[in-house]
Amino acid sequence: MGLESLRRPASLLAPIAFATVLWAIPGAARASLETEWETGVVTATRNDVRIPGSDGTSLSLVDDLSASAGPAFRVRAGLRLGERHLITALYAPLRLSAEGTLERDVDFAGRAFDAGQPVHAVYRFDSYRLTYRYSFFRQDEFELAAGFTGKIRDAEIALHGSTTGRKTNTGFVPLVNLHAEWRPHGGSWGILFDADALAAPQGRAEDVLVAVAWTAREGVELYGGYRTVEGGADNDEVYNFAWLHYGVLGARVRF
Repeated sequence: MGLESLRRPASLLAPIAFATVLWAIPGAARASLETEWETGVVTATRNDVRIPGSDGTSLSLVDDLSASAGPAFRVRAGLRLGERHLITALYAPLRLSAEGTLERDVDFAGRAFDAGQPVHAVYRFDSYRLTYRYSFFRQDEFELAAGFTGKIRDAEIALHGSTTGRKTNTGFVPLVNLHAEWRPHGGSWGILFDADALAAPQGRAEDVLVAVAWTAREGVELYGGYRTVEGGADNDEVYNFAWLHYGVLGARVRF
């Protein structure tokens, strides 16, 4: 028996396991799809870096350089099973730039940058998330839900001058998801709250949205509000803490 024939039974385990989970969830037969699109503008009020974290030079991409606001975009696809179970996948790219002239010598990612040198910094933090959420309370006027999120971060911080220093990092981050919606008297207007967050000794992460939502018609919801993303990590390889602020507009469509 060849290796390929051994792999075939194992390759069937994932869809069988997924189907078993769906069968076990009450109301899974009443599955529906939803998509969410969000766009806006993002700016940073803090973005401190030190690479390596143990003995690099501390540099603020906000205070030591001139940071620019940037466009923001994210897209989410979801599968709702019955009334209370929701599984979503999110893609949220992020890219910000800063530039200026260094006022002191900087050691960044093993590269030396002299004082008086003009530099250009790029901060990239792309996020991929898979979330499961359960609605403990769900009615026309109010919904309260919680769950967990698995996040893959694909990050890069680069400093360009007479040379280039760059640090990339890809890793997994577990988060707690909280969600609440309030619609007075079950009307078309309401308040939306959504958060992914968790803190640990090696770092923390928070992504929080507060918005005003409007149901344009059945299955179509528009929202606008404020999103903040804060957190970072402190270890021997990298020190980076950032605080980002978004003004966002979004649309959610249920099928």
